[in-house]
Amino acid sequence: MRLKSRLIKPFAISVAKSIRKWAAQPRDAQDTVFATLIKAARGTSFGKEHHFDSILTYDDFRDAVPLRDYEKLKPYIERIKSGEENVLWPGRPKYFAKTSGTTSGTKYIPLTRASIPNHINSARNALFCWVAESGDASVFDGKMIFLTGSPVLEEVGGINTGRLSGIVNHEIPGWVKGNRMPSYKTNCIEDWEEKLDAIVDETLKEDMRLISGIPPWVLMYYEKLIERTGKNIANIFPNFQVFVHGGVNFAPYREPLERAVGVALPVVETYPASEGFIAFTDSQDQEGLLLNVNSGIFFEFVLAEDIFKLNPPRLPLWEVEPGVNYAIIINNNAGLWGYDLGDTVRFVSTDPYRLVVTGRTMHFISAFGEHVIAEDVEAVLLEASREQGIRVMEFHVAPQVSPPEGGLPYHEWFVEPDSQAQPQHIAAMATRLDELLRQKNTYYNDLRDGNILQCLKLRMVAPGTFRDYMKSIGRLGGQNKVPRLANDRNIADKLNLAS
Repeated sequence: MRLKSRLIKPFAISVAKSIRKWAAQPRDAQDTVFATLIKAARGTSFGKEHHFDSILTYDDFRDAVPLRDYEKLKPYIERIKSGEENVLWPGRPKYFAKTSGTTSGTKYIPLTRASIPNHINSARNALFCWVAESGDASVFDGKMIFLTGSPVLEEVGGINTGRLSGIVNHEIPGWVKGNRMPSYKTNCIEDWEEKLDAIVDETLKEDMRLISGIPPWVLMYYEKLIERTGKNIANIFPNFQVFVHGGVNFAPYREPLERAVGVALPVVETYPASEGFIAFTDSQDQEGLLLNVNSGIFFEFVLAEDIFKLNPPRLPLWEVEPGVNYAIIINNNAGLWGYDLGDTVRFVSTDPYRLVVTGRTMHFISAFGEHVIAEDVEAVLLEASREQGIRVMEFHVAPQVSPPEGGLPYHEWFVEPDSQAQPQHIAAMATRLDELLRQKNTYYNDLRDGNILQCLKLRMVAPGTFRDYMKSIGRLGGQNKVPRLANDRNIADKLNLAS
């Protein structure tokens, strides 16, 4: 063990101990965060408009502050962009995280000096929990690669603006900078395929010990390395110790990623969003991600089926129940108040609070009232594909309301396998998917029983179809993700044309 890992190990153990302490007292942590947020924002325009000086309890807050999505927050953001100070949070944001909205076009999410530690320290904490649990800090003796978006920033209203992953590049602490890859120059390459080639050139001979990124783009990195060397990743990087990921459900990618590596490695999952770092893996032995209750975010929850209602009931953390699907609401030290994050989660434990991400509030199918969510689709696809011996690389599901061939409506599944699937397997898999989805979702089953929907249609698309689609819309690589479900056919019709 080298000097760096010897110095970091006791610090990691201390941090992990403090995490266990606040995780065991979540309400105390949330009460402290709540009081700190309200006190800090009393003098802001938002605080004055919503009478923060009169807020003493959570019930006071819930009565004073309505739920907002980005569209309703946007007028405040425009004021910040015009140069106004003390709008949502004291002073001006240090950055805007630029992200694509489902209905709002480009979103500009404020990151303040107070909120940046939530992003940086939470990523550190996830890794430190793994170090403390494994007892091995030697990951810091080698190189770490972070497959992220470009760190090049632009100015919007006098505020540095870019993708969250690019912003994080500017805030990485000094003790990590000597380990991280790729180089700044390579990271600034905008074209993903050109950037990937440059990353392979830079990292091929390095002592890589940690690899981090969104699974589909990490898989592309692995494939380039294997193509270049003819070796699996474990042979290229014999000291590779841990894979860190977030952004999409890992289950469909586990098998192809492990096949590319050659061995099963520890996996640390993170749940970062531009709006805040929500949760992370704190133990290899426990299901779910530990909710980040002590990091500048006060959480609220709304039953997922109620999120689109006018003034739906809101719950603080201590009133949630395991096994229930909730939309997640955040209030934080970046100045987001009653903010609908757009994600749905389900708690697998409330002692401590650990959750799994079940989907997006806007990414579901309910063209006929079935409300099929990502968790439903991902679970049945994983089971059916295993039964048929088909390895799924990517997929998209959309409703077909008016079939051009006539007949009843149906759900159309576009599935990309890693190799050509046989017709008999495709037919059997389609039938099995329909059976499993009927078991999983009672609303879908009722529609099938009532002859409102016919059996789903499965379209196997050629390997590389989804990559070509993402490239065609300028979203190949980085932190971009293929929308898995849609309630319209914007993506489905393009995939039909490509297949």
